[in-house]
Amino acid sequence: MSHQQRNRIIVFDTTLRDGEQGPGFQMTPAGKLAIAQQLARMKVDVIEAGFPVSSPGEARTVKAIAESVGREIGGPEICALARCVDGDIDAAVLALKGARRRRVHVVIATSAIHMESKLRMTPTQVIERIDASVRRAARSGAHVQFSAEDASRSDIGFLSEAVRTAIRAGASTINIPDTVGYAMPMNHGARVRAVMRRVPATSRAVMSVHCHDDLGMAAANTYASIRSGARQVEAAMNGIGERAGNCATEEIVMAIKVRGGTQGFWTGVDTREISRTSRLVSEAIDTTVAPNKAVVGKNAFAHASGIHQDGMVKNPATYEIMRPEDVGAEGSRLVLTARSGRRAVEQRLRQLGRHMTGTELERLFANFKKVADRRRIVGDAELMRLARA
Repeated sequence: MSHQQRNRIIVFDTTLRDGEQGPGFQMTPAGKLAIAQQLARMKVDVIEAGFPVSSPGEARTVKAIAESVGREIGGPEICALARCVDGDIDAAVLALKGARRRRVHVVIATSAIHMESKLRMTPTQVIERIDASVRRAARSGAHVQFSAEDASRSDIGFLSEAVRTAIRAGASTINIPDTVGYAMPMNHGARVRAVMRRVPATSRAVMSVHCHDDLGMAAANTYASIRSGARQVEAAMNGIGERAGNCATEEIVMAIKVRGGTQGFWTGVDTREISRTSRLVSEAIDTTVAPNKAVVGKNAFAHASGIHQDGMVKNPATYEIMRPEDVGAEGSRLVLTARSGRRAVEQRLRQLGRHMTGTELERLFANFKKVADRRRIVGDAELMRLARA
């Protein structure tokens, strides 16, 4: 494998599974299918379509995605979640049957608090369940991914044993999730590296991470894990998901695009489809993206400070580290407020067809400041009124 291929990062999008689990984020079957089709256009590598055993409707939706999006030549791999329970695995295998490329994602907790309080299982029982469940999923012919739930709070020795067992049983992707958003970048990257060091068989598997945002560290933990050897990232559009949500697909993809080049990291994602995908997800869950949301918020390419606007007029690269067109956004905006400077006002007037200079511009700018002190934003209609005064 070439150096370039070793540094290709697989993008596993879980908008339709973990993303939908956030309170109030449930989507209609038609909405999920439309998002799956758009994720395919965006060229994510894997779409986690859902958790089939959770309901008959969920199973039907995963089946529909597998039979439509999953049948496209060169399209994404379709994945379904299953606990390490026979019925879950069988339901996932059945729902995925129509896809060209199928992945069964089996999961069980490996932290002491989860094993004792939730699973009520001993460590030995968990290892036995991992072995049996991965083998059962592998017999279906699907690609098997194993996730050690709450890996960031798991004993490193036991976590390594769980990973070793899963690979021996047939798992070819190993996910080290920060399920509860507890990790910090220096910790999670080190944890991935420690597992790889302790389990030589990980050289035959793809190491993955799935980070939650409870402490606002999801994207940072994910990127740190890439630098430590992970080659798959799991994320959801707009960062939706349980509690504070997941690592946002758009954030980690653009972090790799903007900053990953120095380490050689890259993805196959068509980033020009990001904004369109974000809007579709927002509409499907009837939730507005925060204005200051990284990459896809309406203010991501908007500038109100006079100092910033002056720089933007001279050279957009002074204040924008990525171009709006790179993510399919409409373009940069100079928003006129009380903080705006003369150059931004003059620039907007020119865009509106009015060319003013000298004392005429000075008079308008003085009047503009008076209006701007009373309003949050001075729109085009008000600016033109001032120009005619």
